[in-house]
Amino acid sequence: MNELIYRWDQIRSKIHQACQRANRDPKSVHVVAVTKYLDLEGTKQVLDAGLEHIGESRVQDAVPKWKQLGERGIWHFIGHLQRNKVKEVVGRFQYLHSLDRFSLAEEVNRRANQKDTVIHCFLQVNVSGEESKFGISPDELEDFSKEVANLSHIEIAGLMTMAPKVENPEEVRPVFRELKRLQQQLQKLDHPRLGVPHLSMGMSQDFEIAIEEGATWVRIGSVLVGGYQRGDQQ
Repeated sequence: MNELIYRWDQIRSKIHQACQRANRDPKSVHVVAVTKYLDLEGTKQVLDAGLEHIGESRVQDAVPKWKQLGERGIWHFIGHLQRNKVKEVVGRFQYLHSLDRFSLAEEVNRRANQKDTVIHCFLQVNVSGEESKFGISPDELEDFSKEVANLSHIEIAGLMTMAPKVENPEEVRPVFRELKRLQQQLQKLDHPRLGVPHLSMGMSQDFEIAIEEGATWVRIGSVLVGGYQRGDQQ
């Protein structure tokens, strides 16, 4: 537990430094703690350390943890989501970071309507163009966003991308910069439901670069909980 708190303090310090370099308010940056490799006790300790945003990417692992801890945190689904798993996510997770096709959006909206709720969704954009990554292409973003904006039980929170894994984080700066440009492009449409205020980008290896380029949500796992896969080790 002490190690976890120490790591969290170090991450917050790096966030503050990145914000200083970018002339930003540190309060504008939110951290999603990626707990997908932690058991129930490990996830509980993350919440005990003061992190309230929990990121999960596997429905079958996340739901049992949510049933025990759901009321304690704000839950983000950050992985690729299959349509047949949507019913398990809507109503439990307040945020979905991986909306990448309209058929999925329709199912999310339908399930949210059934539960009389609204889910905050990030549109996933494959900025890097890697075939191994999910997400719509930048060229498709405007049309896709307008389609999703018509779905009343989805609130478009912003855009999300995953940068390539590289040795030098500086190499992915153009990817983050491009997502920021796409955000600004959508905002110029002046659509009442396309304010897209947030950018979900940056993970353990590159979150400082992402913050410098405008990230408002960063998804942090390994530098926070890496090597502590079991709660009793923390």
